[in-house]
Amino acid sequence: MFRKLHGNPWAILVVLSLGFFMTLVDLTIVNIAIPKLTDDLHASLDEVLWVVNAYTLALATLIITAGRLGDLRGKSRIFISGVALFTLASLACGLSANAGELIAFRAVQGLGAAMLIPQTLSIIADVFPAEKRGAALGIWGAVAGVSGAVGPTLGGLLVSHFSWRWVFFVNIPIGAVVLLFAIPVMPKATRRIAHKLDIPGVVLISATLFCLAFALTEGERYNWNGWIVALIVAAAVLLVAFLAYERSRQHDEPLLPFSLFRDRNFSVVNVVGVAVSFGVLGLLLPTTIYLQSVLGFSPLKTGLTLVPLAIGSMITAGPAGILAEKFGGRFILFVGLAAFGGGITWILAEASTTSSWTAFIGPLALCGLGAGCTFAPMGSEIMRNVPPRLTGAASGANNALRQIGSVVAGAILAAVLQSQLLSQLRTHAQTSAAQLPAAYRGGFVDTFARAGAKSLEVGTSGNQGGWSTSGLPADVAATFHRLAGEVYQGAFVDALRPTMLIPAVVMFVGALSCLLLKGGPVPGGGGHGIPAPAAEGAERSDAEPTAAHS
Repeated sequence: MFRKLHGNPWAILVVLSLGFFMTLVDLTIVNIAIPKLTDDLHASLDEVLWVVNAYTLALATLIITAGRLGDLRGKSRIFISGVALFTLASLACGLSANAGELIAFRAVQGLGAAMLIPQTLSIIADVFPAEKRGAALGIWGAVAGVSGAVGPTLGGLLVSHFSWRWVFFVNIPIGAVVLLFAIPVMPKATRRIAHKLDIPGVVLISATLFCLAFALTEGERYNWNGWIVALIVAAAVLLVAFLAYERSRQHDEPLLPFSLFRDRNFSVVNVVGVAVSFGVLGLLLPTTIYLQSVLGFSPLKTGLTLVPLAIGSMITAGPAGILAEKFGGRFILFVGLAAFGGGITWILAEASTTSSWTAFIGPLALCGLGAGCTFAPMGSEIMRNVPPRLTGAASGANNALRQIGSVVAGAILAAVLQSQLLSQLRTHAQTSAAQLPAAYRGGFVDTFARAGAKSLEVGTSGNQGGWSTSGLPADVAATFHRLAGEVYQGAFVDALRPTMLIPAVVMFVGALSCLLLKGGPVPGGGGHGIPAPAAEGAERSDAEPTAAHS
């Protein structure tokens, strides 16, 4: 059976899609477990955010290198190695005993994801004939769109019926299946020319992305002090050094070929990709915390509440890919991002301390319909004019910028959410203190004023602010506890609105940028210069052709 499937484009697509699905689900599935992680590991909000950001940080830092490494060392080989590393790291994450271990293993997961993600789009461009590439990219886009939306729902089921550890253990059987089929099915590289990796470029871009992502993630925690500013300045200096160095070796297998960005569609779609990543994280991170910590939903109910997001994405993802190949992605992407932004804005209008889950069906479905219109058209436009020898570099650059968008979004949203929440806690506490006996009002307000001196928690224990009622009379303690919960819930809703307004605006700006894309169908049904295989299912080399070096 495996011999018949070897090199078959559709079998390869199934393998690639499973691996792609696994890594993208991991970008969102952890959000649903944040309150449980906070409780079980006694982690602060900034520690839990690092559980999320360590993954995206490693992914963003290394994905350009991994994409180019696929071009130089064989895409199938790098893909399979990435799947194996990701699967083992998932096991380690599930066995973690504290937040520090989990953060470290999440970074290793990110490395595995960085190795496999850019190879997916690149190999699809290599193995599918032009007339079938649109359908293949439609399936790839559907997987991309659905996976992010499915993550919270799947996470809710696992956290409710098992524990937060299963959001990582679930990757193990998927990874095992991918490895079982990938080794005999994926095309084998037949390189005829030795390639070299741009090591100085790797070091410079990795250092640049790390300094930027770390500074943005930890800036609020350290009050944007001199060290954080120094990291941002260092990132800017390193970026200039990287660009200058890459410019000097554009004719000698650079890590980042500048020729890619001379194409307007490639450049614009990378901006759109950043906006989409910003929107996805800007929707899911605050919403999953809000549903559990304010409305008191269980992880399962939270996941089920987010089902319309997945359904909407499933409806539009496939058709969007096919339509983008036939007519171009400009207006499809415009409508998709505008719908996504509209859905987020609708959620802001519905959010309150007493909202019902039914209030979010419409806005989440609208977000899902919009999300489904983004990934496949972006894939088509990214590869429109990319030659075969640079497909890995193009995919790596695109994915890197999207992950940087996630890191920047996480940092900005965390900073805004925490600062707004601290401010609103003090305001709501001063208002609610009037319901306590005069002797206890000052202590009640001070409890929330002191919240700024430590990391806020967003657990499910009903004591998100870390307040204590020990030593208080029973009736006062009961009132204190009730008011404290009301203060937290009201403050979080008031903090939620300015926080989620940011991704809504980013999505609308991204929608407008889509109008800069050149219209029309993708030439030949796929990218310029990407030749179709001699026959469907024929074995293809996943390495750079000899002609590319002539």
